[in-house]
Amino acid sequence: MSLAEKLIEEFEKDPRAKKRLAELLVVEPDVRLAMINALMAEVATRRDLGELRSEMRSEMGQLRSEMEGLRSEMGGLRSDVGSEMGQLRSEMGELRSEVRSEVSRLRSEMGELRAEMRSEMEGLRSDVGSEIGQLRSEMGELRSEIGQLRIEISSNFRWTIGTILVVWGATVIPILLRLIGAI
Repeated sequence: MSLAEKLIEEFEKDPRAKKRLAELLVVEPDVRLAMINALMAEVATRRDLGELRSEMRSEMGQLRSEMEGLRSEMGGLRSDVGSEMGQLRSEMGELRSEVRSEVSRLRSEMGELRAEMRSEMEGLRSDVGSEIGQLRSEMGELRSEIGQLRIEISSNFRWTIGTILVVWGATVIPILLRLIGAI
């Protein structure tokens, strides 16, 4: 490590030594003049401040004129928006009245459809009732016919059995008697 680095470290560690060095530098006229010249380059002068003020005033004037322009544009936009809103409100009113008329028309049509459906259902009920009555009477007739057929079948069955017995008795009994030797 160099001697300059060691010296800087010592100044950093000891605040009293740092203060003493600053006092020694300020007392010396040549060093003080060099420091003042270096600081003067960094310090703003009155002329610099005046120029800065005039620039700021011109910037503020431009900003004010821009703000006025924006205000006038906003006023125009407000009037445009107001007229658009008025048109939208009138269109909304028209749409509401159209929707209301459509709703009332649909309600009346639904009422008519309900009435038609009720009358058709009543007609269908009466038709179904008459059809059921006819079917019941036909079923009654079929039952009586089935009863008649049972009686006839029973009678025919008896006649068939009787005939079979007669035929069997007339043919089979003589054959059996002959085989036995009784005839």
